[in-house]
This record gives sequence, C-alpha cells and structure tokens, in this order.
Amino acid sequence: MELGLKDRVVLITGGSGGIGRPLAQQFGAEGAHVALTYHRRAETARGVVRDIEMAGGSAMAVPYDLTDRASMDQAVAAVTDRWGDIDALVVNASATGGPNPRPEPFDQISPSTWEPQLRTEVEGAFHTVQAVLPTMRRRSWGRIVFMSASIVFRGRAGDEAYTAGKAALHGLSRSLATELFDDGILSNVVAPGPTLTEGLLGKLPPALRDKIAGRSPEQARKLLDQGMPHLRFSTVEDVTNVVVFLASAANGNVTGSVVNVAGGH
Repeated sequence: MELGLKDRVVLITGGSGGIGRPLAQQFGAEGAHVALTYHRRAETARGVVRDIEMAGGSAMAVPYDLTDRASMDQAVAAVTDRWGDIDALVVNASATGGPNPRPEPFDQISPSTWEPQLRTEVEGAFHTVQAVLPTMRRRSWGRIVFMSASIVFRGRAGDEAYTAGKAALHGLSRSLATELFDDGILSNVVAPGPTLTEGLLGKLPPALRDKIAGRSPEQARKLLDQGMPHLRFSTVEDVTNVVVFLASAANGNVTGSVVNVAGGH
C-alpha cells in the first residue's frame, strides 16, 4: 500500500524510546521527514536520528517538556524552520512511562500525587496540539494520533490517574475530529495493550527473558501468550503499523476513532 508519506513532516513526541523509537524509524523508512522529541535522553534520541539517517531517511531530535508550553512552541518552530509545516503529529509523550500501580488505596492518594500526573497528561496534549494546529491549517491537511492504552477499557486498581489521563485523550480526539474535519485534519487514538517493547522485556523475570532471548518478536509473543493466557501480547509492529497508517495520506476518512491494538482484550 502506498501511504503517501514521502516528504511529509511528522512530529513524534517522546520518540526516543518505547513505541516512539520504532515509530520514528518506520516513518523514516516511508520517506517522511521525522522530528522526534526527548526530555532527558538526548543521546538516545540522537541515536534514533542516526539510525534513520543511516537507513537513508531524514530526521532530527528536539528537546521537549510536557510541563512547559514554551518548549513545545520552540520544538514546533525548530521543525518548521527546517522542513516547513507539520503534516502529522503523534502525541506519544506521557506523564509516566506507563501503568504503575500505587500501593495505597484510592482514598489515600494525596492531591500532590494525583494532580501533577493528570494535569501533565491532559494539558501536555492540549498545548502540543495547539502548537501544531496552525501549521496543519495552513496546508488544509493534517493527521493527529494520540497514544493511549488498552488498560483504559478494563481498568486496574492503583492506576486511576494514568487511566483517567489517557481516557481524557479519547474525548479530546473525538471532539477535535468533529471540529477539524472541514480543515482536512483527522484525529484518532491508538490504544496498545501489552507490547513487546524493550522496556517491557526488561521487566520480565530473568528466566523468562533468557527463554525468549534471540527469538523473533512473533516467537517471543507466542511464548508470553502461552505463559500468560489472560493477556494477548502485541509486537511493536502490530502497533506501529496502525499508527503509521492513521497518520498517512492512505487514511482518507478514519477520524474520531479509537483503535484498540490489544489482541481482543
């Protein structure tokens, strides 16, 4: 399928690790100009840029802080100064690295724990989209993809702030889809389930890591699915293929949708 991404300008927030890294690489392989943001891991981000460029692609890394609107404006300015207006935005940066249950019950959470995480997740997305939208409106074309998580649908005790923040993105995206359709801008959400990123593999027990070492992603998934039948693991490609399609010109009419990439869970 021709995705129509050659020479498109794509901005991926949180592009130095997790799903962000292979996303950046896949966009680069499709011929897009890829800008990926980082917060603390500058050298890791530069490594992703080198990988994309060595494969013949075009990329840059820009600093970005979810809590600082000025840094978002500066990131967008750096991208547009180099390549022009932004065609696609993947809102991947998050207030946390993912679900991380708290030990205390919900009625004992302090506002100092709850408020920063929720505010950063939601307001960070709000400010990022606001910073990018004028560049899309100038072209009368744009694609926005918010990265959520399948845990939003099933919930988990201890992850209330994380799931509430991600669920808010669903409502934001749906409303943006309605407002922006006449401007040629489509907005969607992708909600991955447990995915075989380097981060997840690093959290597995050593014996299990040794068992899947050297296996292909598909073989590793099958081993984990067998050992944890209550889950259905995704490969990174399962997720990135969906995101790249939604952010491409091949997506002509999918908007306001939430795609749950979680093996049916």
